[in-house]
This record gives sequence, structure tokens and C-alpha cells, in this order.
Amino acid sequence: MNLAKVGYDVLGVDVNEDYVKLLNDKKLVSSEDGVTDLLKSSTNFSATTSTLQGLEHSDILFVLVATPSLPDGKYDHSQIISLVEELKQYGRQPNTKELIIGCTVMPEFCQNLQEELNEYNYKVSYNPEFIAQGTIIRDQLKPDMVLIGSPDEESAKKIKNIHHALAENDPTYAVMSPLSAEICKIALNCFITTKIAFTNMIGDLATKVDAEPQAILDAIGSDSRVGSKCTKYGYGYGGPCFPRDNRALGVYAKEKQCAIDISDATDKCNKKHLHFMADNYQPVSAGHITFTSVTYKPQSTMIEESQQLELAAELANKGYTITIKERPEVIEQVKVLYGDLFNYETRD
Repeated sequence: MNLAKVGYDVLGVDVNEDYVKLLNDKKLVSSEDGVTDLLKSSTNFSATTSTLQGLEHSDILFVLVATPSLPDGKYDHSQIISLVEELKQYGRQPNTKELIIGCTVMPEFCQNLQEELNEYNYKVSYNPEFIAQGTIIRDQLKPDMVLIGSPDEESAKKIKNIHHALAENDPTYAVMSPLSAEICKIALNCFITTKIAFTNMIGDLATKVDAEPQAILDAIGSDSRVGSKCTKYGYGYGGPCFPRDNRALGVYAKEKQCAIDISDATDKCNKKHLHFMADNYQPVSAGHITFTSVTYKPQSTMIEESQQLELAAELANKGYTITIKERPEVIEQVKVLYGDLFNYETRD
């Protein structure tokens, strides 16, 4: 939507026919702030279920599909691989195609994909987004940094020009090899998880000894070498990105005989903080607690690895009566996982 707004002729490709129809009819209602309005006002965006149509539409192809975690901690690349197999069926392209992977992948994935697609006249780049649920539009328009991992300067310049047209600020453009960019993407998120885990570790200690957790953390964050972002004492990290990125980097490092112990320690600290909150929770009303948000962050409707929800479950299992007061789409997800463990009330 943002690319279409700044003048690009954008064709979206998706396998879901109902979703594509809603997009083309401009009837999609999204919980993501700003998306519905952008769709309604768009004049040069359309969607299709045809990969071939997408291939014929442009020489610049952004791949944005799900890469969830596998049981071993790596990312599941199956949706990308399925798309690539379909692209190969259409043979060698007369014009060079820029295939830009925008989803999180394991390091070395793009260089392996490049080797596979050389004979088909594709150049594979890695250009992941640093966005968060609830603020995706803003994050795309005002990024701190644009990460570009490309096989050559020509591909990197094309990607940079697209983001230059899109950005409303003046972000840092970090241009490097695809492998370096793949490591950078998950390493950056891992640095943030480490900071969050450290913040809550110190907060737990201060709480335990009746010190002032946030006063301590505000002072630490005032040092320019640390910074005040992610230094608020509260819930641990969760959601679809931070936990899996932290685990995936650790898995990759171990495979390369270069174990990064901080990644494991961060994960353990995050879980310990959850148990600390459950053991030290002091409800306002004895025996009854209402949670007005159980998503991993308030602006989102996602409950994946939400510490808010996990805390509610731990307290319910300790004997507290827990009411989840949430939006209908969130309650529906919670009921699938926890059934009648909670009482439920809807809110806007």
C-alpha cells in the first residue's frame, strides 16, 4: 500500500482467493492501523492469485511470506521454496529478475538460493523489514535503518531507490552481502531481546529487595552508551519475531562451532522473569484479576508467546479467578488455547 501511495504500480500475489477478492474490491478491513484507508484510496494497486501474472508484471519481485519456527529453532523456508519451484517452471527469464527476500531466513539461505536460480536469470537480495504489529505503516515510512543484502551494487541501488522514494525520513542505508544482512537482521533483534531481558532482571532484583526498579533503569538508560529505549520494567519480550530470532541465531552459531551463550541466557532470563511476576503478583482485588490486554503488545491482535497471556494462565493455575477483557478476535484465539480456564468479556 505504501509503495502504491508513492506512485509505484503494485501487483500483489497471494494464494487466498477470498483475500485477493477483498483487496480488489477494496473491502478488506484490517486491524493494522492505516491499511484499510490506504487500500480504499489506492489507484495503482491490484492483486491476483497468479504467480505468472506477477512475474510478467515486474522485474522487481518482493517475497513476503511466513517463515515460522521449526521444532529445532530454525526458520521454516517451505513457503519460499514452494514459490521458487513455481518460478523455475517458467524457465529462464529474458530480463533479469530481482528476487528480494523480505522475510526472516536462516543465514546462508539467500546465497544458496542464488546458486539455484543463476541459470534462470534471477538475482537474489535480502531486504527484511524492521516493523512491529500495530505500527507497520509508520515503521515502513520512517525506518531507523534500511538493511540491504545484495549480490552486487546494481541490485543494491535498485532497492535503495525504492526505499528512498518510500521513506519520509533520512534512514541509514546498511548495504552488505546477503549473508551479512541475514546475520545482521536476527542479531539486531537479539540485541534488543538481551536489553529487555537485562532490564527485567535488574527490575526483578530491585523489586525483591524493595528498591526502586524504574528509577534505577531510568538512570541506566540516561547513559548515552545504553539509551532509554527498551529499559522499562514490565513484561518480557514475546510475539512472532523476538523469541524465534533469538533462538535461531543461537542454533546457527552452534552449527558453526561458535556458540553465542548470551542468546541462550537471554531466553532463560525471559522465562525466569515470567515466573517471578507470577510468584510476586499482588492483585488489587483478592482472588480476582482482570487482564485488559493479553496480546504480546497492546496495538497488536497477536498472542504468540505473549507473556501477558502466559502470566494470566499461570495465575489461573495458582487458583486466581482470571477475566480476559479483550477484543473479539483476541478472545477467539485465547479460547482455542485455553478454553474455559478464564472468564471472558469483550472490549473495543
